[in-house]
Amino acid sequence: MQANVDHRQLFAHPANFLALGCGAGLSRYAPGTVGTLVALPLFMVMPKANPMFYLGVLILMFIIGVWVCGYSAGLLGAHDHPSIVYDEIVGMLLAVFLLPASPAWLLLAFLLFRFFDIVKPWPIGWVDKRVDGGMGIMLDDILAGLMAWLVLQWLYRWIVPMLSAG
Repeated sequence: MQANVDHRQLFAHPANFLALGCGAGLSRYAPGTVGTLVALPLFMVMPKANPMFYLGVLILMFIIGVWVCGYSAGLLGAHDHPSIVYDEIVGMLLAVFLLPASPAWLLLAFLLFRFFDIVKPWPIGWVDKRVDGGMGIMLDDILAGLMAWLVLQWLYRWIVPMLSAG
């Protein structure tokens, strides 16, 4: 789906620049997927030695996201315009929390996050339909990231060690 947003709108306000994922949301095809990919280089440069710091950055990004996504949605006249991808970035950063930075784990995290974000199983779909504004835009992707994270942590901490032991 092509986002009907031009570069003037992107640079009209810093909130739009962030909400549109620094331009990733302007992709003609699959802006949410392109926005999700923006999270990967961010993950690679974020300090992972201190999980509490990483989690603190995620919480700060969530708080900022509620405002910037709500602001941009108001300007664009749509609840969750396809070009708003900041929520995908934060959701994906949650999905990869405490994972190794290997290509295999990052690919699996990407696929799981996109699956949960697109399919929207309960409670993601429920939140997507019932929570408005910036909170609603952010919350459904946080839930998709959390669901992907739970699956990934289960695989990483339980299944992989069992397979390596046997």
